[in-house]
Amino acid sequence: MAILQVKDLTKIYGKGAAAVTALAGVGFTVEKGEFIAIVGASGSGKSTLMHLIGGVDRPSGGSVIIDGQPIFDMNESELAIFRRRHIGIIYQFYNLIPTLTAEENIMLPRLLDNREADGQKLRAILETTGLSDRARHLPHELSGGQQQRVSIGRALINDPALILADEPTGNLDSKASREVIDLLKLSNRKYNQTLLIITHDESIALQADRIITLADGKIIRAEGVER
Repeated sequence: MAILQVKDLTKIYGKGAAAVTALAGVGFTVEKGEFIAIVGASGSGKSTLMHLIGGVDRPSGGSVIIDGQPIFDMNESELAIFRRRHIGIIYQFYNLIPTLTAEENIMLPRLLDNREADGQKLRAILETTGLSDRARHLPHELSGGQQQRVSIGRALINDPALILADEPTGNLDSKASREVIDLLKLSNRKYNQTLLIITHDESIALQADRIITLADGKIIRAEGVER
């Protein structure tokens, strides 16, 4: 079943002679449980594509359908609720709330949604992410790798249809990077989470099911990865 459909997605910044086309008619489909790596040089449109799929920006044309829902048919309030419930986003620089503990940061999407805390799910995520003994620590008391694991836990807490990770290892050393990728792969296998990762690291891309390569706002190659 297709969990994500990207159709003729276009994004143009500016107007007239100053217009810059960041994406030019990009389209692809992702099945539930797939692990997709999106690669390309700086300025190829990777981050623009991720922002549009995540509903944090709107396109100049085209559509994004997640779990059967055309997300740009929604108003801003509806889209914010949908994003919180159905899309988990992991950023390079963690984006944690500095005054909240690790477990509070993980639970934040549920709290913002006025939903009760799921203690059993929280404990399972803390155990899976190796943060059980760091649950009451503030972000500044955690290493970079631990902070990124908190952000992964936050992305998982609502069982989203889709997890988007934008250069999730870009701010980490090699050991922490391996731990983060192993954790994302575990969530892909254990929870059947659909995973899209933007990465410049070929070794990470080669662990995906498929690699989509962008250049100048267009897909120039989409290929499966042989094991």
